[in-house]
Parts: sequence; structure tokens; C-alpha cells
Amino acid sequence: MDRYQETFATWDKIAELYASTFSDLELYNDTYDLFLSCLSKGPHRILEIGCGPGNITSYLLRQSPELQVEGIDVAPNMIDLASKNNPTATFYIMDARQMHLLKPGFQGILSGFCLPYCSPEDRKKWIEDCAQLLADDGMFYLSFVPGSTSDSGYQTGSSGDRTYFYYHPLEDVKRELEENGFGEIQVIIKEYRRSATQVEEHAIFLARKMNH
Repeated sequence: MDRYQETFATWDKIAELYASTFSDLELYNDTYDLFLSCLSKGPHRILEIGCGPGNITSYLLRQSPELQVEGIDVAPNMIDLASKNNPTATFYIMDARQMHLLKPGFQGILSGFCLPYCSPEDRKKWIEDCAQLLADDGMFYLSFVPGSTSDSGYQTGSSGDRTYFYYHPLEDVKRELEENGFGEIQVIIKEYRRSATQVEEHAIFLARKMNH
């Protein structure tokens, strides 16, 4: 089993645990609000990449019920939960590496911590695909854990199951966004407390697809 397949299997297995653990996390809510405030006037078709159990979609729809949200995730159990939690949204079982198959024209794309499970080699196409799927003037929200690629490796969760976790250098992600026509790039750093003694820096990028 390769790194991706093992990671995908773990996400599917721990869907309920993940949903209960992160359903009330408010650390990033102000950044979701900023994303919403940067959208051009509606109607808005929004894509969430790596939607998990739909926690972020739920927050977005509470703030802006008129949003037309589509979510993708590779784990069927995550999609089941997302669909139950957000009956007005549309969800697909899909590997993010296949998102180029989606219909373009989104006014916003949001991906909360999907990139850490994407290799540096796949990251470039991943960002290119997002640029192709976004309408001009559309907003892109991307969060990940910045760090050296060489520190990437398997992580074992409380369930004992493993995921392969990739760190991405801030400057590499910023350069690839610029190369794909993104501007007005904002970088927000949040401190996430993993435990009583461990604090991790998380990076949020907000960027606009500039008009050609």
C-alpha cells in the first residue's frame, strides 16, 4: 500500500472520531469570515477541497446560507457525514488530484489542511488546477503546516492508524501561487495547541485570482 492509499484508508476509518474532535474548533473562524468578506458579489459557487465531515462547510453556510457549496473528499465515510451535516450542499467522493474534472467557474475555493496530505510533486498541479477552476477575481483559501519538506513522514494518531504528513515551505507555496496568476496574497499564522506542551504554527494563505 502506498503512502496515499494508507492515508486515505485512515481518513475513512477515523471519520467519526475526526468529526467529534474538530466540530467545535473555532481557531480559524475569523479567517473563514475574511474569506467570505473577500468574495465578489454573488451568487457564489464555492468548492471545498478535502471537506472531511463538512465542519467548514457548516460554518460557511451558517454565515452565508445562500452559498452554493460543493465539497470533495477521498473518504466515503467523510462524504456521508458531510452530506448529513449539510443537506443543502453537494458532495462528491473524489481524490483532490482529480479535481480538474470538475466544472470550472467557482467564485471561491477553500481547502482547510488538505495540502499536508499532498506531496510537493503533486502540489504544483494542485495549485494549477485551483487556478483553472476559479473564475477571474475568485478567492482561494489554503491552510497547511509550514516547514521543511525533509521533515515530512508518517504520523500515528490516537487510533493507532497512520497518515503520511507533508510539510510545505511558505516561500514555495507563495511562489507557485504567483506563478499561477494569484495576487493580493495574505499570509496569516495561527498557533495551534496540539497538547499542553506542544504548539504548532499553521499557515493560512488568502489569494485572489487576478483578471487576465
